[in-house]
Amino acid sequence: MSTQSTAGIDEPGASGESPRPGATADHPSRSDWFVRGTSGLIGGPLGDHATALDRPAGREGRFWTAARIVLALVCLTLALHWVQKSPCQDGAWQNNVQYTRMCYTDVLALYYAEGLNEGKVPYADHPVEYPVLTGYFMGALGLPVHALGVDNPGVNQGQWFYNLNALVLGALAVATVAVILSLRRRRPWDAALFALSPALVLTATVNWDLLAVGLAAFGLLAWARARPDRYGMLLPGLAGVLLGLGGAAKMWPLFLLGPILVLTLRAGRLLAGLVTTATALVTLVAVNLPVAIPYRESWGRFFDLNTTRPIDWGTLWYIGRYLDGRISPSAPGELGPFEWLNANISTLNWVSYLLFGLACLGVAALAMLAPRRPRLAQVAFLIVAAFLIFSKVWSQQFVLWLLPLAVLARPRWGAFLAWQFAEVCYFAAFYGELLGTATSRPVFPEGVFVLASTLRLVTVAVLCGFVIRDILRPERDAVRQTYADDPDGGLLDGAPDAPWHQRWRSGAAADRPVEPVPA
Repeated sequence: MSTQSTAGIDEPGASGESPRPGATADHPSRSDWFVRGTSGLIGGPLGDHATALDRPAGREGRFWTAARIVLALVCLTLALHWVQKSPCQDGAWQNNVQYTRMCYTDVLALYYAEGLNEGKVPYADHPVEYPVLTGYFMGALGLPVHALGVDNPGVNQGQWFYNLNALVLGALAVATVAVILSLRRRRPWDAALFALSPALVLTATVNWDLLAVGLAAFGLLAWARARPDRYGMLLPGLAGVLLGLGGAAKMWPLFLLGPILVLTLRAGRLLAGLVTTATALVTLVAVNLPVAIPYRESWGRFFDLNTTRPIDWGTLWYIGRYLDGRISPSAPGELGPFEWLNANISTLNWVSYLLFGLACLGVAALAMLAPRRPRLAQVAFLIVAAFLIFSKVWSQQFVLWLLPLAVLARPRWGAFLAWQFAEVCYFAAFYGELLGTATSRPVFPEGVFVLASTLRLVTVAVLCGFVIRDILRPERDAVRQTYADDPDGGLLDGAPDAPWHQRWRSGAAADRPVEPVPA
């Protein structure tokens, strides 16, 4: 039998997918209860005779395949984001337009605040509050714009800088969707969750987070393509380089190394995890050294700022401060527990780190004790979500960190859209809070903002609960209903657990007392 017709689709190792001959692309109107229910508005789920759509994944004969539709949708979403930010692009922020139109962006504001409009080189001439790769990125785009403005005084440098950043960051968002499509060739509509995300519409260029998102996505793709019999440790090493670059832009991609180490330990393939971790750390150091050695004080600005920062808006700690005086009012002159933490930043830092560390240990234990080895995206999502839940800073654009991981970990529309609704509510409440602070006239009671913050936190926690349930009951996992194991797992995909883990599980099962059978 010829294998050419199925190469790259059903052949094991050809595309990083678990073999399942004849598999067709997943259709959410059939498999997802939320989409199936809402599809009634347009005629119901996909019919049994829609044979053109039921060809094996990757063999559609039409131009507008699911993948191309999703890529077109993310381009539309980014265009809508550009329009949403357009009232702020000229930099003439009069009458608090950046708050009333909800179009504020750090990209434009920091072009002036970081001295790029004066030709200052990041770190060398001015300390930058971000990790070094983000500073490099700002300089690589900002300094040429400044040079252009010097020769052409009529050029609006801030607007050029913003639009150039929007173009590059938008390309990274499209690339992230392409990565998701590559990882989910049999579930292309999963990528539509990212492409149509309301949070992407609202926050894509609020800051430079899409730089780290794109690098982390490519790191996951490199890991997913690794196979024991292909390229040795080259792809795990490349994954580490990309994750290290992501960590040099925003630190959160480094959190993905923990899940890789834990899962490779359980699978008996720890060497690959160590290679990825080592190359990530070497890359991180290599990117930082050119700044850390000659401009140590400027380089340390990021760490100093995060160490001394008090409780920020919208966090668990902020909600606690609001509740301090309402649940158990303190005596005059006394501080509630959360207010006390805000006055003792070092203690707040350690409490936050401790809670995040305990959450990481809990997730690691879950990954080791689960009846079946969890998928990489599931564990990664839980770790990054735990960081945001317990962090003292949770900026509006941090939602972008979770977006690709949420899509890969649990591609279900219902809970995802509930979370996105909460993010939109928080976005609106956040700008109301900003406007009230700027004008000294509250737009709405403080409790409204706290409620929106709580809703965001709760929906993220609920998503974590669903992911944990899917780990404990893998038959509920939507991805494993389409794939045999873990399409993102690379060396882990289809691999049995390590012999020591199998013996340990067998011993634990043998030690359980046998319950008597009722008569």
